[in-house]
Amino acid sequence: MDIRVAAYGVIVRDGLILLSHWNQHGRSGWTLPGGGIEGAEHPVVAAKREIFEETGYEASVDRLLGIDTMVVPAERRHTGTVPLYAMRIVYRASVVGGHLRNEVGGSSDEARWFPLDEVPDLKRVSLLDIALRLNDAEPVDGVPPTVGEPPTVG
Repeated sequence: MDIRVAAYGVIVRDGLILLSHWNQHGRSGWTLPGGGIEGAEHPVVAAKREIFEETGYEASVDRLLGIDTMVVPAERRHTGTVPLYAMRIVYRASVVGGHLRNEVGGSSDEARWFPLDEVPDLKRVSLLDIALRLNDAEPVDGVPPTVGEPPTVG
């Protein structure tokens, strides 16, 4: 089994959420800015780097919201011949500088602010819904609540 660890930021300001448009291997969707950890990089450093690369914004990482995991079966992967265990670390973050711009030459092709109430109508990756539930629930144990499950009280 291959393992991929990635870090992402939920950035909400004035009722708007900052999203990145993932576009790779013929698949696409709106997601959180973020991505894979490089080498011995700490997840907070990775989240800040990825947010900057994908959106042009410098960010502070304000709070760990939780960790989501999933297994991608080998037959669903575009590269690799074994299942992929993906660990996705989700932080609440804030913009502290920079200017909105699109990533060039990466796995995302656009960055944009969206009203939160428009998110359900977007073509999006599952991580976005998971992260918004984490942002709302702030579970003490960092485990994402499932749809229909009441938030963890703590």
